[in-house]
Amino acid sequence: MTASLFRTFLLIVFILLSACSKQPVPTSLQTGLDNLELHYELFAGKRVGIITNHTAYDSKGIHIVDRFAALENVEITALFGPEHGIRGSGEAGEKIDSENDPVRNVPIYSLYGATRKPTREMLENVDIMVFDIQDIGARFYTYIYTMSNAMEAAVEHGKSFVVLDRPNPINGSDVQGNILQSEFATFVGKFPIPVRHGMTTGELAKLFNESGWLGGGVKADLTVVPLTNWTRSQWNDETGLSFIKPSPNMPSLEAATVYPGTCLLEGIKINEGRGTETPFLVLGAPWINADSLTERLNKLELRGVKFQPHRYTPIAIEDASTNPRYRDEACKGVRIDITDRNTFNSYFAGIAIVHTLFTLYPDEIQWHERHFDRLCGTDEIRRAILAGRPLKELKELSEVGLQRFKNEREAFLIY
Repeated sequence: MTASLFRTFLLIVFILLSACSKQPVPTSLQTGLDNLELHYELFAGKRVGIITNHTAYDSKGIHIVDRFAALENVEITALFGPEHGIRGSGEAGEKIDSENDPVRNVPIYSLYGATRKPTREMLENVDIMVFDIQDIGARFYTYIYTMSNAMEAAVEHGKSFVVLDRPNPINGSDVQGNILQSEFATFVGKFPIPVRHGMTTGELAKLFNESGWLGGGVKADLTVVPLTNWTRSQWNDETGLSFIKPSPNMPSLEAATVYPGTCLLEGIKINEGRGTETPFLVLGAPWINADSLTERLNKLELRGVKFQPHRYTPIAIEDASTNPRYRDEACKGVRIDITDRNTFNSYFAGIAIVHTLFTLYPDEIQWHERHFDRLCGTDEIRRAILAGRPLKELKELSEVGLQRFKNEREAFLIY
C-alpha cells in the first residue's frame, strides 16, 4: 500500500469512528405548545389568560403569545407572570409589579407582587387559563406553586384550566429526597412531594388536582396538553430542545442538576455561587480552607461527583444577583464536577456538603434555621447535623416517605 493510499485509509477510518462516536440524533419531541393546534377546540371562541414567561417557546422558537395570537377566533385578554417576572429578569424574591403589554395592549398581571393568586378582577375578561412555564424539577422552585394557586383561582371564578406540558429538564425517572412535612409548607414547598419529584408540570397539575391538595380540596376543570416523543429518562440536552435559563441564576443544565442539593446552602451563611457565572456549581466563604474542604468531601466518595479546590470573588451581576453573599470578598471553597449525572443524588450531596461544613467550621456556620428547614421540608435534618449524627442516618432522613410517594405518583404519570 502506498503512503498516499495509507493516509486515505486512515482518513476514512477516522471519519467512520467519528460518526460512530456521535450522540444519537435527538427525538422529534413536541411540547404541549407544539401540539396547540391539535387541541384548538379548547380555545375556539374563548378569551384566554396566559400564565407564562420567557421560557414558553415551541420547538421552532415561536413564543406562546405569538402562537395564540395566530389562532383564529381566540382572543388573548390577559397575561400573568410568576417569580422573576414574565421576562425572567427579576432577582430571586424580588417583588414584581403588574404592567401593560404595549404590543398586545393587554394587562400583564404579576403573580409575585401584591398577590400570588389571580383575583376576580384579573379574571373578569378571561374564559380559560393557560399555563406554560418551564419548571426545573425541584420542589422549591416556585413556578409550580404559581400554577397551583392559579388552578385554585380558576375553580373559585368558574374558569377552565389548561397546562401545556414541558419535559422535566433533569429527567422524569430520578426521584430523590424526603417528603415535605405540612408544618413546613411555604411558597418554596407547598405540598408533600420530594425535593426532586421527577414529574412534568402537567403531571404535577394532575397530582395537585386529584389528591385534594388545592385550597379547600377544590378540583379544577383541568386539561393537560401532553408532550409527544418524550421518554422519562431523557435529560434536556437529549430532547433537541434549547435550554432557556428559567431564572437569572439557573444558566445551564449542569446548574439545574446540582440545584436540588446546593440550594440548601441558602440556609447557611455560605456563598452558593451567586455573583459568579456558575451559580450552584461553586461554593465558598472567606474563612474556608479550600484544600481541606475538598479533601473531606472527596473522601465521602459520593456517587457521580468530584470536588475541586476553587477560589473566587462574588460580584454584583445586574439582573441576576446584585448583592450576593460575601460580595467583593475573596472566597475559598470547592467547584462541583458532575462525573455521572445518572448516579448523582443531588439532594443528599447537598446535605453531605452542609454536614461537612458544619463538622469543619461549627463556629463559623450561621444557620438561617427557618429557611433551611423549609427547603428541606423538615427540621429533622438540621437537628441531626447539629447533634453530630453520622451521614448514614442523614441519608435515611433524606428518604423519609420517598418510596410511598414513588408508588402514589404512578397514578398521575402521563408518559
